[in-house]
Amino acid sequence: MLSSLSCDTGNLTVIADLPSTLKEVSGTEIVKGSELIWMLNDGGNKPRLYGLSRQGKIVKELKIDAKNNDWEDLTTDDSGNIYIGDFGNNLSERKNLAILKVAVSHLDSEAKVPIERISFKYPNQKKYPPKKKQLYFDCESFFFYNDSLYLFTKSRVKGDFGRTDLYKIPAKRGQHVATYIDSFTSCSDLECWITSADISEDGKKVILLNHKSVWVFSDFVGDDFLSGTANEYPFEHESQKEAVCFIDQNTIYITDERAHGAGGNLYRFNLN
Repeated sequence: MLSSLSCDTGNLTVIADLPSTLKEVSGTEIVKGSELIWMLNDGGNKPRLYGLSRQGKIVKELKIDAKNNDWEDLTTDDSGNIYIGDFGNNLSERKNLAILKVAVSHLDSEAKVPIERISFKYPNQKKYPPKKKQLYFDCESFFFYNDSLYLFTKSRVKGDFGRTDLYKIPAKRGQHVATYIDSFTSCSDLECWITSADISEDGKKVILLNHKSVWVFSDFVGDDFLSGTANEYPFEHESQKEAVCFIDQNTIYITDERAHGAGGNLYRFNLN
């Protein structure tokens, strides 16, 4: 069931102006039991994970032993391991899509941090790149749930920008073919690109972020997170919002890239 909340959701609350080091922040995540907020920059930047205080100050920097081809999102599992989504794929032409697992035991390391590589491909992609009407294999969003990783693609097909496809892969080392689950379309505009995702700690809510709003999915069946009820919470302004994560059941963190003299902030947003 698709609906849009008409109530006033209020402004995003600015928590911090992020350091210039994170001007292209594309992933944000909280690890259970830690006070840090982990962040990363997207492709073209150093392969680093940054641990920030709740006031937005960098207090830890991890050097990751892997290339930042196009890092786009972060997630964590129940043990505190962190996963980096190296699956940005603007032209749908990459054959080296991967998720990089950083073991919790390395999160305090001063040396270069090794990774476990989880490689995958989409089951329905036959050409690299496909035709323009089939540019559905970019991705900026994922999360961990029940020993699997769930990916939400970003459409680059004109007139169908709001479509996202949900896929599933095992959260373990190897070469995997993703399993397609479902699709969802919010609108056709560029501002509807899905740029980040997360699932609540109890597994009952899923959030998808775009530049102008966040979608909350609930009452879904099994791991078809796009089934059930979808509610849109529009923001009062637009910016290049690239990352989202739950703080608690009804509160989320959002970050946006610094561009054209705006953005580059850590926000809090209430879902009530």
